[in-house]
Amino acid sequence: MPSHLSLNPALQHLPVYQPGRPIEEVARELGLAADSIIKLASNENPLGPSPAALAAMEKVLKHLHLYPDGNAFYLKQKLAQKLGVGPEHLILGNGSNEIIEFVGHALMQPGTDVVASQYCFAVYPIVTHLFGANLITVPAQHYGHDLPAMLKAVTPKTKVMFVANPNNPTGTLALRGDVVQIIAEVPDDLLLVMDEAYIDFLEEPVDLLPLIRANSKPNLLLMRTFSKIFGLAGLRLGYGIGHPEWPGPEQITRWAWTACRTRFAQLAWSSSLPTRTSSSSASATASASLRKCKN
Repeated sequence: MPSHLSLNPALQHLPVYQPGRPIEEVARELGLAADSIIKLASNENPLGPSPAALAAMEKVLKHLHLYPDGNAFYLKQKLAQKLGVGPEHLILGNGSNEIIEFVGHALMQPGTDVVASQYCFAVYPIVTHLFGANLITVPAQHYGHDLPAMLKAVTPKTKVMFVANPNNPTGTLALRGDVVQIIAEVPDDLLLVMDEAYIDFLEEPVDLLPLIRANSKPNLLLMRTFSKIFGLAGLRLGYGIGHPEWPGPEQITRWAWTACRTRFAQLAWSSSLPTRTSSSSASATASASLRKCKN
């Protein structure tokens, strides 16, 4: 029997995210050993999580009958201390994807514009279309963001601009001067979302945290993740760093519980922060690979 449900019309033209196939499935299909296959589609850390994170997860297994702390108090305290910000500057998500959805809930609706680059992270267009907003796609420059052109693409209806630096999936890096310029010149009523999922792999990143600490850019939101350099992609934690009044303490409190699904995950994330065993190795490996490519 066919369904007679009236679905959200935005779903008809929603871009579809195609995840990479599981290694085990590819191994079975090709008759190969699973450990002989390297999956490049998802940018997963081959070094895995730190021993401290693994130990923390083992300890909490006997407490899985208890609900997690919906506000992730201890994780926020450690993360705030590491970043030099207050816990009120942090919002947690089930991966960075959920932070992007929070932005959609807060600012996107039919009649609003969202600016992003060609070859951007696939979730930006998906969330934009899901909330009925209009996506303005700015042509890439050498597969990377053309930030001056993105500034020119802003309209009076633009409410959000997404910039990934380094960019995912092309791996390009925006010029420092262009990053400084776009932060200085975006309108105050536009939220600039700087996606910094790969910032820990940079030797000399543009440090935007001082703007957050000073509360001088209320329309700036940084996004980071534990999935990449910390090797915890399977636990799904992304976090936003921004002005404490965006989207508002009450919204942050209400939304935060959706990210902190398990005590298991919270302890693993917290235990990863002080050690950085795998993350330091991953950063060194990435830097060595980059130098090899340049040579």
